[in-house]
Amino acid sequence: MVYIPVKRNSVFDDMIDDVFGTPGFNAGNSLMKTDIREKDGMFYLDIDLPGFRKEDIKISLYNGTLTVTAEHHKSEDEKNAEGRIIRQERYMGSCSRSWYVGEAIRDTDIKAGFRDGILTLEVPTEKKKEETEKKFIEIL
Repeated sequence: MVYIPVKRNSVFDDMIDDVFGTPGFNAGNSLMKTDIREKDGMFYLDIDLPGFRKEDIKISLYNGTLTVTAEHHKSEDEKNAEGRIIRQERYMGSCSRSWYVGEAIRDTDIKAGFRDGILTLEVPTEKKKEETEKKFIEIL
């Protein structure tokens, strides 16, 4: 999705467009759309994060829950011909999404890459805990 601001004659119209047209304003519908595929014992997650940089993204794994968080900070100012500021705005937004992947998965099992606004994660399906040796239960 490409955001192209439309400039009108009114500063108020520009302000409304800049706020409500900002990617991420309606984050519930537009950010972190995720495609999940399963193949050969792996889950492949493709997460859309347009406008974010690799440095803006954090991935954590805690108690079997994989969480992706992205934060975006932006500051703009617009000056007239004399160099006076006629508009100065700041925008900060964040989004987060979590998936339960199982408590047998370790952070070292997960691979991540980020390219062209898409975060790609490779997560193994939950490993089954194997018994190391056959154990017998004593009868009392």
